[in-house]
Amino acid sequence: MNLRKKKQLAAKVLRVGKSRIFFNENNLKEIKEAITKQDIKDLFEQGIISIKLAKGRKKFIKRKNKKGPGSIRKNVRKRKRDYMILTRKLRAHLKEVRNNDKMKNEKYYLLRGQIKNKMFKNKQHFKENIKWK
Repeated sequence: MNLRKKKQLAAKVLRVGKSRIFFNENNLKEIKEAITKQDIKDLFEQGIISIKLAKGRKKFIKRKNKKGPGSIRKNVRKRKRDYMILTRKLRAHLKEVRNNDKMKNEKYYLLRGQIKNKMFKNKQHFKENIKWK
């Protein structure tokens, strides 16, 4: 007995997939006689047509927004700002020293590279290192 159309109708009426519709094999004649949507609803209430439980995952868990390293900005900006302030301060001081003491270009560019590499903690530390060199 081919009840594919009945299963399709029942799935539409009960708002589930065709694979979840289950017919009681003892009452196949009654199912075959059901033509309207109301007939299908009545058979469902009587228990002749039933719905299987859904397989697989029952609950979809919402993904939480993760803060990766690309979306955190506060510390990076602060670090960059500190670096910029210190670098500008040291470069300005180095320029003064170069103009007053007539420093050689080799030493000047060496110190500039060290400033860029953040070798000096502050201006005082920088002054001490210039005296040694």
